Amino acid sequence: MAEAILIAVTKIGSILGDEAIKAIIAKLSEKVTNLKELPVKVEQIRKHLNMMSNVIRQIGTVYLTDELVKSWIGEVRNVAYHVEDVMDKYSYHVLQLKEEGFLKKFFIKGTHYVKVFSEIADDVVGVEKEIQLVIQLKDQWLQPSQLVANPLTEMERWHSQDSFPEFVKDDDLVGIENNRILLTEWLYSEESESTVITVSGMGGLGKSTLVSNVYEREKINFHAHAWITVSQIYTVDTLLRKLLWKIGYIEQSPSARIDKMDVHDLKKEIQQRLENKKCLIVLDDVWEQEVYFQIHDAFNNLQGSRILITTRKDHVAGLSSTARHLELEPLSQPDAFDLFCRRAFYNKKDHMCPKELETIANSIVERCHGLPLAIVTIGSMLSSRQRLDIWKQTYNQLRSELSKNGHVRAILNLSYHDLSDDLRNCFLYCSLFPEDYHMSRDSLVRLWVAEGFVQSKEKNTPEMVAEGNLMELIHRNMLEVVDIDELGRVNTCKMHDIVRELAISVAKEERFASANDYGTMVQMPTDVRRLSSYEWKDDTALRVKLPRLRTVVSLGVISSSPGMLSSILSESNYLTVLELQDSEVTEVPASIGSLFNLRYIGLRRTKVKSLPESIENLPNLQTLDIKQTKIEKLPRGLVKVKKLRHLLADRYADEKQSEFRYFIGMQAPKELSKLEELQTLETVESSNDLAEQLKKLMQLRSVWIDNISAADCANLFATLSTMPLLSSLLLSATDENEALCFEALQPKSTDLQRLIIRGQWAMGTLNCPIFLAHGKNLKYLALSWCHLGEDPLGMLAPHLPNLTYLKLNNMRGANTLVLSADSFPNLTTLVLKHMPDVSELSIVDGALPCIEGLYIVSLSKLDKVPRGIEFLRSLKKLWLLGLHEDFKIQWVANGMHQKILHVPEIRV
Repeated sequence: MAEAILIAVTKIGSILGDEAIKAIIAKLSEKVTNLKELPVKVEQIRKHLNMMSNVIRQIGTVYLTDELVKSWIGEVRNVAYHVEDVMDKYSYHVLQLKEEGFLKKFFIKGTHYVKVFSEIADDVVGVEKEIQLVIQLKDQWLQPSQLVANPLTEMERWHSQDSFPEFVKDDDLVGIENNRILLTEWLYSEESESTVITVSGMGGLGKSTLVSNVYEREKINFHAHAWITVSQIYTVDTLLRKLLWKIGYIEQSPSARIDKMDVHDLKKEIQQRLENKKCLIVLDDVWEQEVYFQIHDAFNNLQGSRILITTRKDHVAGLSSTARHLELEPLSQPDAFDLFCRRAFYNKKDHMCPKELETIANSIVERCHGLPLAIVTIGSMLSSRQRLDIWKQTYNQLRSELSKNGHVRAILNLSYHDLSDDLRNCFLYCSLFPEDYHMSRDSLVRLWVAEGFVQSKEKNTPEMVAEGNLMELIHRNMLEVVDIDELGRVNTCKMHDIVRELAISVAKEERFASANDYGTMVQMPTDVRRLSSYEWKDDTALRVKLPRLRTVVSLGVISSSPGMLSSILSESNYLTVLELQDSEVTEVPASIGSLFNLRYIGLRRTKVKSLPESIENLPNLQTLDIKQTKIEKLPRGLVKVKKLRHLLADRYADEKQSEFRYFIGMQAPKELSKLEELQTLETVESSNDLAEQLKKLMQLRSVWIDNISAADCANLFATLSTMPLLSSLLLSATDENEALCFEALQPKSTDLQRLIIRGQWAMGTLNCPIFLAHGKNLKYLALSWCHLGEDPLGMLAPHLPNLTYLKLNNMRGANTLVLSADSFPNLTTLVLKHMPDVSELSIVDGALPCIEGLYIVSLSKLDKVPRGIEFLRSLKKLWLLGLHEDFKIQWVANGMHQKILHVPEIRV
């Protein structure tokens, strides 16, 4: 609850701290007498809200059952939301006066503004009365004993961003060995026909963790394999498309587009590709038998294939014979205690529980009833506060929780209430995304900042604080890491479905958000503030008026009708976030320009062709994401949006990415330099004056520039070199024959770790400062269409000792590539693609000691197995695709499958 107050208090603070607003209010008060006391009254409201927040925080850790307390908190919530509405209205009209000049605006519309600000002053008086009523209600109906302070004070909350452990997925694999052996035996049983294997059990038992472990170990021994997450919401065609992609489908022509295939065509394509192949297919989280019956004929007659199904439902488990059904049991007490200690004492080498905590630790673990999800969640929560009194308090709360809820839900409730206010907001926000949705780190960070959940702290930007919040939610097991990027950071994450159920129910109770997984808006409360919905229909959406709506998230199919979007925009004056990624929307109404509160517009991969000029009227817009849309030109007035922090804008010219300029950046607005808060600029076309424009944009972290000519290099690269915070840089030439000179690229920023270069190099580039002086700082390097003429691996290795990711694409000249014994000691991923002259690759023993992914694709002359590839003991993924027709013959003749059994994933 206190999280709603946090947002309101933050907005008050930003208004009271703005000197320009103070000056305008002082001038206005000469005309509007009841405005004189407005700043004082707003400050008093802030103090009252802070006190209410402190009271609620005292009782907020315990899951409430006291209906009187819950009712009172509901009234406080109403006040906080009312304050937020008034502050948004207040800031909007003051900003209008500030932007266009107070005297001019007031002279033209004096009567209008007298009326507007008189209404705001009246609203503030109304809020004051509501606050007094809330105070009276507390004093009249609540006893001090109902507002018991919790000993877990804010000072004891854990916020150290430096003490996060490594991602510890493997540490969750406690007590599964016998089940893993049993499942593995079933995979290789004597049945020659296709066999269904089911793994069942209640949520939180670790079904997916167990099956994933077996799948990753054994998929190498099947000709084809696929992991498909089903969940409660699915469509047959979507599942079949996923399956087709997973088994290696590659579109050969535009007419064969997979999204045009119906169910019949998809099944036929799958059958053809899997014919005479032994397959391993996992259907994870199946809720109904019908799922299997609807798709099984696509892979039903495969000899020796295995279909592994995980489910919570007994009737789904019946899809297999009893001899091939594994029902998971909770962990034994020793295993449960072991798992708990791995999380609670992750920073100790032996994970040993201190003697003084052993008794209470055993009691806590006993309350988890052997459920891994519950154990790792509460272990993570307690890892930062290893004091006997705090653990006893937690145990007492847990007993209370267990009397009202299931075991996992009790633990999750406790863990949720242990979060700070800003973390609760971030956590609840994730419930807006679909079940099993992979949430991007960058998107989450920008959304949380746009919503006002995080503020800058000391030298850390709001984005940095938000990323710290993400890491803490992951450590507390409230979010799961799906994958990490090439620099070792979280790339995407998701919510366990049980955790999401908690987030949805709490978000609904708090009136924080409403997630409509089934695309219906029936009985939608009109005061809903955040809404996600999928497959909307015009006849329902247009009937609903949502005046308090702050956020719309629709990450899928939304009606292409402009009427529905116009309806939402016209009725929701306070809209802050509009996220329509991957939707069918084709047009953005001009009315979007009236949404003074809008901070985030997400149109990535939509069919929108242009943006209205009214975008210039969005004074608070922070993020504009129009990547991979049909938009060819930015509105001229975009430079008026002074608070813009992230501009992501390019479009595909060639979706197959075979052409040099397969993506095209936007032409930079003439006065780009006015956007002084920009942190992200992806992608902008080079021009004669771009270097001059960029000189004032010293907050930039990520810059992608397209269409660079040789004449642009000196000025442009010199300007980029002065950017103190630059961390990611993409430089793409006008065409594949344009040679770029990098002499002037001498980065001031030691944070520049990611460098992408597309195009030819001028002579002597490897002797330029970007490699000689800065090369040790680079961790990610991708080079395309750069024909060095010699072995590029041998040329680059001495300059780049700390690279973790290297991609060479469309490079000619070298016939033989050699990785010497000391090459790339930290490299984890190497991609060699479209190198038509390479006929030989040699890996000397000792090279690439940390390599995990090796992708050799479309090297048409490579007919021999790379020498030394079997020495890469850390390798986890190996792709050898699109090579010479003799390659497979050599691979089999050399018995390579037997030599690299240690590699979990191999594609040849």
